[in-house]
Amino acid sequence: MSAHDRTDTHAGGGASYAEVQATEEFQGLKRTLRRFVFPATVVFLSWYVLYILLTIYARDFMSTEVFGNINIAYLFGLSQFVSTFLIAYVYAKYADKHVDPTADAIRHRLEGTQP
Repeated sequence: MSAHDRTDTHAGGGASYAEVQATEEFQGLKRTLRRFVFPATVVFLSWYVLYILLTIYARDFMSTEVFGNINIAYLFGLSQFVSTFLIAYVYAKYADKHVDPTADAIRHRLEGTQP
């Protein structure tokens, strides 16, 4: 069976994958997902590059001790982990509200089942 044959196969008696992919609802779902993913990626990568650039070019600033042996570079590094978990949390909330309901409706239509 070729990839094209699988694309046109009906799953569970519902709409075919190709039919669903061509719908405005599916295209809207992709736009909704991109509306979060692309800006979040740009923000996170910019934040990470700032950390790297400051570490390379602003050594005196980054080595400034905040308290004890803890310096600004260490706090920036830890904040990378915090921002990763924050983005994951915000995405989960965004997906629950904006992505999952539409994705579930599309899945039910594709499978030929009722929600």
